[in-house]
Amino acid sequence: MHASHSPHLAFSFLILAAAAAVVSATDHIVGANRGWNPGINYTLWANNHTFFVGDFISFRYQKIQYNVFEVNQSGYGNCTTEGAFGNWSSGKDFILLKEAKRYYFICGNGQCYNGMKVTILVHPLPPPPSSPLAAKHSSPSSAPARLGSWPTRIQALLVSLALIWFGSEWI
Repeated sequence: MHASHSPHLAFSFLILAAAAAVVSATDHIVGANRGWNPGINYTLWANNHTFFVGDFISFRYQKIQYNVFEVNQSGYGNCTTEGAFGNWSSGKDFILLKEAKRYYFICGNGQCYNGMKVTILVHPLPPPPSSPLAAKHSSPSSAPARLGSWPTRIQALLVSLALIWFGSEWI
């Protein structure tokens, strides 16, 4: 590696580390170390978590004993899987929370009646914090600038890193 690339490499790693902190999603493991099993208060568990669009909810359980269904409010209240939106049975299920809404999950083999159900409220992503420099130069009446979705931000970051690393000759 040429010595002239070392500053670029260090800067690239700093940018990647900062971006990872901004766009990282949280994996919420249902029931924490107790997993997806009967006799656990999942309402209490859910109330101790804040869910955002782009996070994951994961269910860990014995796949020959249990499963997971995403249902509507009625299915949640009645412990029925009729009209379910999704079902999982791998024993280690990762479900992307794609939109801001209330989600309802139950175990579909009758264990819902023993408490194996959880509902969560997913919030939209909070707006990115504004920099002090931007706040200093904007007028109070101007609308705040918003960045696009996080995949768009990642693409912009990758292009920026490529420009830093390879220079503008490769475009």
